[in-house]
Amino acid sequence: MVGSVSAEPFIAEIVAILVLVIAFAAEALHIRRAARLASLAFGASGKPRLWAYASPFLRTFAMVALAWGLTTLLIGKPKSFRPEGSVQPGKEQHLLILLDVSPSMRLEDAGPTKKQARKDRARDIMRSLFERIPADQYLVSVIAVYNGAKPVVVDSRDLDVVDGVLADLPLYQAFESGQTRLLDGLTEGAKIAKPWNPASTTIIMLSDGDTVPPQGMPAMPASVGNVLIVGIGDPMQGSFIDGRQSKQDVFALRQIATRLRGIYHDGNERHLPSELVAEVANRGENNMKEPWTKREYALLMIGLGGFCLSLLPILLEHFGTSHLPGIRSRSISNWRTQATASDRSQQRYAT
Repeated sequence: MVGSVSAEPFIAEIVAILVLVIAFAAEALHIRRAARLASLAFGASGKPRLWAYASPFLRTFAMVALAWGLTTLLIGKPKSFRPEGSVQPGKEQHLLILLDVSPSMRLEDAGPTKKQARKDRARDIMRSLFERIPADQYLVSVIAVYNGAKPVVVDSRDLDVVDGVLADLPLYQAFESGQTRLLDGLTEGAKIAKPWNPASTTIIMLSDGDTVPPQGMPAMPASVGNVLIVGIGDPMQGSFIDGRQSKQDVFALRQIATRLRGIYHDGNERHLPSELVAEVANRGENNMKEPWTKREYALLMIGLGGFCLSLLPILLEHFGTSHLPGIRSRSISNWRTQATASDRSQQRYAT
């Protein structure tokens, strides 16, 4: 029937309500019958200790919790567990690399020796990052940026493919000559990352800098959790290319990081610090933590209900009343003393 609502999701709740009614009626009957024997159970006062008055409610709660939890597990779908290291589909982290492929990235003034090509230094920084994060839990995308932006790899698990893109492909040949426009890469990255899960994406831009206009900075979607701007190239002494001097534009890169509420790092001589890597890795671990579902709450209720039902009789027996029926040990010793004295007096009288 169209528009009808299935009652299956509410079966556990219906069972819990029925158990609540039955348990409440049973407890009321039990209290009524126990009142007749109150003086035998609790002594002359006929009253238990104060906390024992809560036992009917605890028993009722325990039975309702067990009924709801067990019924929920009975009608619920079994949960499939993944092997260690695998990630549930839809819970992956995304690593979005914006790679500056302009001709200036082929200049050799990067690295600790200042003799490494800038593009090779960018590849080494990313290799160092891949070695320090659980790379199998990430989907890696690469966007080439020059006087425009073009996606090269989207959601790849093969780091060898990504490494080849970072190192060997002459991606600058896919663009016409012109000025580098890093904002085009950020715009394209925001477009690709928009449908992903919130805070599941880390954007890493590798560049030697660019002129940043005062307006036009794209707004990052909710899926972007971290933005890292990594500067490549010597920031002090430039190299000539196309009749101009090219060096790492620290001011422009810092401005991009500030406007995106990200972090700037000078990667010319040092790899990404461990603090930044740990932040990226921890964000991935937090994103993979699954929220509690009805199944987890059912297990919790089963544990609480079973613990309460098993522990309550013991507490009632030993701590439910201050009245201890029977002959106490002190009374027995006094009776023995009196019996011994009586026997002695009888022996004297006989003598």
